[in-house]
Amino acid sequence: MQFIDKVNLHLKAGNGGNGIVAFKRDKYNPLGGPSGGDGGHGGSIVFAVDTNKSTLLELRYTRVIRALDGENGKTNNMYGESRDDVIVKVPLGTIVRDAQSGEVLCDLNEKDASEVVCRGGKGGAGNRHFATSRNSAPEYAKLGEAGEERDVIVELKLLADVGLVGFPSVGKSTLLSVVSNARPEIADYPFTTLTPQLGMVKVDDTSFVMADLPGLIEGASEGKGLGHEFLKHIERCRLIVHVLDMAGGGEGRDPLSDYEIINNELKQYPGNLGDRPQIVLANKMDEDIAEENLARFKEKYPDVEIFPCITIIHEGLQPVLYRIKDLLKELPPFPLYDKFKKDEKIVYTYEKEEEFKVFNEGNGMWRVEGEKIDRLFAQTDFHDDDSVLHFSRALSRMKVDEILKERGCKNGDRVYIRDYGFDFIDE
Repeated sequence: MQFIDKVNLHLKAGNGGNGIVAFKRDKYNPLGGPSGGDGGHGGSIVFAVDTNKSTLLELRYTRVIRALDGENGKTNNMYGESRDDVIVKVPLGTIVRDAQSGEVLCDLNEKDASEVVCRGGKGGAGNRHFATSRNSAPEYAKLGEAGEERDVIVELKLLADVGLVGFPSVGKSTLLSVVSNARPEIADYPFTTLTPQLGMVKVDDTSFVMADLPGLIEGASEGKGLGHEFLKHIERCRLIVHVLDMAGGGEGRDPLSDYEIINNELKQYPGNLGDRPQIVLANKMDEDIAEENLARFKEKYPDVEIFPCITIIHEGLQPVLYRIKDLLKELPPFPLYDKFKKDEKIVYTYEKEEEFKVFNEGNGMWRVEGEKIDRLFAQTDFHDDDSVLHFSRALSRMKVDEILKERGCKNGDRVYIRDYGFDFIDE
């Protein structure tokens, strides 16, 4: 199966349906009053974990994901139909980022996790909501809100407790195949492992996930070789097992030099991977020069935990597995990101925490920004006089005109809300 761990998508949530203007005209009740129904809510786009998935392959050729728009309101106070959310199923460990800002929109690192990434627009209110004692027959209804729209980067970062690092062909795949039920491809040439492999390792009554990752080379932190495609998959690992070929791989390599090169690449990669807890597995100890190299290693790095073994015949693996088990009991899950509040609102403030901000852009031009004002703007039909009047009154109740005047806005100045300009009138 092809392993895909990064895709780009364009997401468009559904717009809310419009509220409508309608009046009851029953046979025996010709003046029944306003009866315009509310519009239905647009569908949202939700990313959810599916533990049966291990790759983003299904999204590889999906460029756009859209949710349906809410239905417009109906007569006789009937609501328009709200649309179902679109559920995008992804593997455990998936991150969704905003393609423009790089902001993490969701980090799906729990089995039942799900997050709304694009929220559908709310339906607009029908004219029945705007009847008053002064106006019992309002000819005004709100438009539905626009659904959110954004470009996102969907990225899979494997959720493994233990990550195996080391040069190509040092025995990482062999180790994983021996201690777990994983069956990675194994051969005597570099870069046999081109995609990450996961295996469940059981030690007595404890189990943990081990990842066999593509081999590192010098310059990987700068993107050489498999570079970033490899390193990003150990960002979540709580423990690194550094596998060394103590015989030098038959290519004249020095295991001490290999150790230094790999650790330098880990330090250079963003996220301080070099500070992650690490133990060393000295593999291929059946070779003649291995004992000599092991002695040199211990002399140079006396404080490093190192476990001699011969993975191909399962020799020396029990001590390292029990050590991994003990260390994982002490190591908490590594937080890749600070916990963010997806639904936290940004409140624009002015003096007594009004929900907007006023900006003087010079040359008689002003801009008003705020979440509530944006919602009012989006739900106003500027081709309808009643809608424009309702919008103006709402701004007046929020004291937008008073604050503009206080800031120095003069009669005839241009005031912008979004891309729409209004002439300021100082009555």
